[in-house]
Amino acid sequence: MGVHWVGVTAENGRRLVLSILFVAVVLLLRAGLRRGVRSLLQGDRARQARFWTHQGLNLVASVVIVFGLMSIWFSDPARLATALGLFGAGLAFALQRVVTAIAGYIVILRGDTFTVGDRISMGGVRGDVLSLGFIQTTLMEMGVAPGSDAGPSVWVKSRQFTGRIVTVTNAKIFDEPVYNYTREFPFIWEEMSVTVRYEDDRALVETVLLDAARRHAVDPAEISSEAAKTLERRFELQRLDFEPRVFYRLTPNWLELNLRFMSRDHGTRAIKDLIAREVLDRFDGAGIRIASTPYRVVEMPTMPGLSSEPRRSLRDDPV
Repeated sequence: MGVHWVGVTAENGRRLVLSILFVAVVLLLRAGLRRGVRSLLQGDRARQARFWTHQGLNLVASVVIVFGLMSIWFSDPARLATALGLFGAGLAFALQRVVTAIAGYIVILRGDTFTVGDRISMGGVRGDVLSLGFIQTTLMEMGVAPGSDAGPSVWVKSRQFTGRIVTVTNAKIFDEPVYNYTREFPFIWEEMSVTVRYEDDRALVETVLLDAARRHAVDPAEISSEAAKTLERRFELQRLDFEPRVFYRLTPNWLELNLRFMSRDHGTRAIKDLIAREVLDRFDGAGIRIASTPYRVVEMPTMPGLSSEPRRSLRDDPV
């Protein structure tokens, strides 16, 4: 009836088929190259190399697809400039979060914020990085730190995996800090607190804590001087102390001793468990008790004019 659909022409149909074929060929080439990289770079030591190679292939494939499609559909530079302007304005308005996530991806790669295998805390999620995409980062979730406000949704209260795979948008790096437990220096400082009575043998307690830390924590000799110098040179830190130490804190009820020691970024809970078991065993052998604040039930004396029945109350009794 003389009606022609807008854009439905033989030329556009040819370009559409050519575009589909072009994108399919690029994706197939990328998949073949990724498979070749996996076959050449095997083992845990090549994990970082595989990750960065895959990221490079993704970026190259994306650039080739974009420029290829523009070459197919826009042979006139004037039409291309107009189309890019309209497309950019619409994209910035409708896909603000997506654009921000892609910008976050570029910042992560450019700034060496983290890489696959790093243990990080990002967007309220703590875990190990499994993969990094243009829009999202995938983490193997760990438990939250004691006292955090993550709520009952995270039931593990330690640095151990929960079994959940969590995706976090890359845009979070612009809104919240990213904590990296692994980057540049794969060790962290840990602390354990022990409370004892003031009349206990403080020197013996400190010796027990230091002996347990030296036996089960990271030996300062294992930390290479080169790693420490790199950390100090890059971030302009002063000479760091890797030896276990005990610090005192006075309280109205007891003496609090804080044991500070070095641990690797993985396996901290097992180290603290071994230290706690040894400390308790040696405390039992030495007759030292952990100070606490129990509640004892006491009877109130009978007062003139009051009921003759004894009344019970709770009294805070530090021991």
